Amino acid sequence: MIGSYVPRQCGIATFTRDLARALAEHVHRETLREEGSISIVALNDHNGDYAYGPEVLTEIAQHRREAYRNAAEVLNASKIEAVSLQHEYGLFGGQDGDYVFELLDRLRKPVVTTLHTILSEPTAGQRDVLQRICELSSGVVVMADRAVQMLRDIYGVPPERVWKIHHGVPDVPYGDTEPFKSRFDLSGRPTILTFGLLGPGKGIEVMLEALAQVVPDHPDLAYIVLGVTHPGEKRAAGESYRISLESLAVKLGIQRNVLFQNRYVSNSDLCEYLQAADIYVTPYRAKEQITSGTLAYALASGRAIISTPYWYAEELLAGERGVLVNFGDVAALARAVRDWLENVDRRNAIRKAAYDYGRQMIWAETAARYNEVFNTAVRTRSVERGESAGEGGVLLRMSLPESRMDHLIAMTDDTGLVQHAVFSVPDRTHGYSTDDNARALVVMAASWSVFGNESVLPHLKKYLSFLHYAKPAGGGRFRNFMSYDRRWFDHDGSDDCQGRVMWALGHLVSHSPSESVKLLATDLFRLGMTSIRTLMGPRPWALSVLGLYYFLREFPDDAEVRACGRKLAERLHDVFKSNHAEGWPWPENVVTYDNGRLPQALIMAGLMLDDSSMIESGVRTLEWLLEIQTGDDGVLSVIGNAGWYRKSGERARFDQQPLEPAALIGACKAAHRASGDAKWLVEMRRCFEWYLGRNDLGVTMVDFKTRGCFDGLRQDGVNHNEGAESVVSWLLALLTMHEMQTGDAPDAG
Repeated sequence: MIGSYVPRQCGIATFTRDLARALAEHVHRETLREEGSISIVALNDHNGDYAYGPEVLTEIAQHRREAYRNAAEVLNASKIEAVSLQHEYGLFGGQDGDYVFELLDRLRKPVVTTLHTILSEPTAGQRDVLQRICELSSGVVVMADRAVQMLRDIYGVPPERVWKIHHGVPDVPYGDTEPFKSRFDLSGRPTILTFGLLGPGKGIEVMLEALAQVVPDHPDLAYIVLGVTHPGEKRAAGESYRISLESLAVKLGIQRNVLFQNRYVSNSDLCEYLQAADIYVTPYRAKEQITSGTLAYALASGRAIISTPYWYAEELLAGERGVLVNFGDVAALARAVRDWLENVDRRNAIRKAAYDYGRQMIWAETAARYNEVFNTAVRTRSVERGESAGEGGVLLRMSLPESRMDHLIAMTDDTGLVQHAVFSVPDRTHGYSTDDNARALVVMAASWSVFGNESVLPHLKKYLSFLHYAKPAGGGRFRNFMSYDRRWFDHDGSDDCQGRVMWALGHLVSHSPSESVKLLATDLFRLGMTSIRTLMGPRPWALSVLGLYYFLREFPDDAEVRACGRKLAERLHDVFKSNHAEGWPWPENVVTYDNGRLPQALIMAGLMLDDSSMIESGVRTLEWLLEIQTGDDGVLSVIGNAGWYRKSGERARFDQQPLEPAALIGACKAAHRASGDAKWLVEMRRCFEWYLGRNDLGVTMVDFKTRGCFDGLRQDGVNHNEGAESVVSWLLALLTMHEMQTGDAPDAG
């Protein structure tokens, strides 16, 4: 079984555990004694460090692509016959949770997917993800008839591939509530219960306002709100929602009637709370909820239920099994509560109808149905799906190093990223540069985009803060060089510096981890627009075009930015065309540094402006650039900085800089995006392997002890200093390779 898992606090974690237990107890008890156990692949969120039981075979870090691939390998090598996947978009990393395909594309076992969320108005990405999951699954399980219809009508999934199986529930006896009330010191008090993870969508405030209308006539009424705050809500807003509810109860004068139980309860405790309740209420605000474990538990335990008419409630409470009130209708909710408090016979009739219907939902029945689906999936799987990640995924599939930021962080102090290092130790003599802090900002934003790693965010903000401080007071150009004692050496940074700042800021706008970061990046980007038109030379133009491309991905209707992007791209294209000569398609008379960014910018500009001539020019130039930097033995041999490569001259072989392969990888990625040609994936891999020893000297450029990168490849070996430019180049190359492993990257780098 693949899903979130206890002790992680979420509804799917509990469902995964309970279904596994039910299968073990009611279906496979004899088999398990002889042959083993049901195994769990646990999906971890940002917290990530859970004390799982021995049943957890392996873990998947939500935002780490390689973890999904590793899990597939573990499952493929096991004796497991079938896989049960729990799906909800937020469980998985990537765009709309598409990292799940890192697993599914490699898995050679039949998969049965349980869909916990089905959207009636999905985005294009959400629709594509769900459709593909259904295609790769041997069977799909939903919990409501409406879900079967939605899959057919919205997602094109044939109904014969979909199984409706009720959400499992504990088997509790039907009986009097009073014996259970005494356990909570509620003897003799009419009791209402709501439970689940708290958040604004739960609508508890509506119930509190309704309660205030009922309490004057029923002063001993008790309303239990049971459950912790949803982890996502708590990360975003702390306990603000819970505190607002407590304050509202005081304001309404019902604080003695409302019991907030801020804890995550066990199944046995939950069943006792349910059996103590006379009425169960789900005042949810959203119509689009296709399942609810809390509602299923309440119904099968024989509660008298009042609910808003979200989809699952409409279906489950039909046939006089509960009462529905309109969303946010305080008066109707108060009337329903009062009616059931005062009409015991009607309340008991509803309770009995709910309990009888719930007999088909107990875990023993649910487990038997799931077992039927699993057996069908195993029987009908006549052809192995095998490796379906596509040619690109196979070409790029390699054991990539972990993208660790140790050395980059060691080179960073409270001010920002130090420029240079003496061996692996920061050299404070030369201070800082905006150039390097801009590059580091791209690395951290790419790391966040690829892995969702929250630990990079404080460093991301530090580099962004440096760029904010580098801005000129009255607009214009960003400053570049700062001494260690925080004095600016210049007041007008180079054109290259302006271009790198625009690249970094545009990239951050497109890959921002928060709205506040995006707002600052947007403000700084617009400030940089005041000087971007004055930049001279193809390299600053190219770097700026990269930033404009990413900015327009976030704000495609910004006419000013689009016009500026067109003008710079046309300038860049014109200089390519005007300097073109036989055997020399380069826009300058010397090939120097960061060369891959120029064809990358042309290709991305062509994509941005729908200009095929720019794309063709960029691709041709990239092909030439790779050709002249390929050694006799086929390895990447980048142009050295000891003389560069002049038109009609000899190419300098050394010193080769780590900046160059990273730029070429970015260009190859753009070429693959534009053409779909798998040869660019081959070239990406060849360029990346330069860092790992496939270079002119056969030496590794990465220091895996410090996680830094050596400053250059010299004729006599490596330059053992590990400066800022080198480590950010290595990390950006590595992050791009991680992102591209499936051959379908969302442009994080």
